[in-house]
Amino acid sequence: MHEQEAAKNLAQGELADTGNAIGVLRRREIEARIVGPLLDALGAEFGREAVLEVARTTIVRIAREQGAQLATQVGHNDLGAFEQTLDAWTQDDALRIEVVERDAQRFGFNVTRCRYAELYHALGIPELGAVLSCNRDYALIEGFNPGVELTRTQTIMQGASHCDFRYRLVEAAAGEPEKP
Repeated sequence: MHEQEAAKNLAQGELADTGNAIGVLRRREIEARIVGPLLDALGAEFGREAVLEVARTTIVRIAREQGAQLATQVGHNDLGAFEQTLDAWTQDDALRIEVVERDAQRFGFNVTRCRYAELYHALGIPELGAVLSCNRDYALIEGFNPGVELTRTQTIMQGASHCDFRYRLVEAAAGEPEKP
């Protein structure tokens, strides 16, 4: 409940969003160092799969809300605007990407280095990396623009050589985000 109120206040400009000041990679490290042991303890008490499912559901909801906020901040929700937002995730060399396609209908790139995956592996919690980071990707774009579809067949987190992100506009959507 507090989180929803905070998100509402942030959207209304009542709270400063200082999260990006430290960078997403550092933020994920801080989150993982707190959430990892917390999920372990809750899993021991209530069952690991049940706890991870609650975490997945919560993170998806948060990512969807963040996607909508991002579209509002950028002022557009088309693929070009989405591409502009990648700076937050690539900050501090967190991701190395190679763009493979870019036009009004499609935006595709491969992640060739993922320091997020490296982080979760170094912390000994690679299985949580998918829950805490990779899990956000589909919901984020859904919140940013529900008319865009993400296809990803592999991730570095799962042991692949690269992550293949392919975004495709599947329905005509206005270039401006919807107003709440």
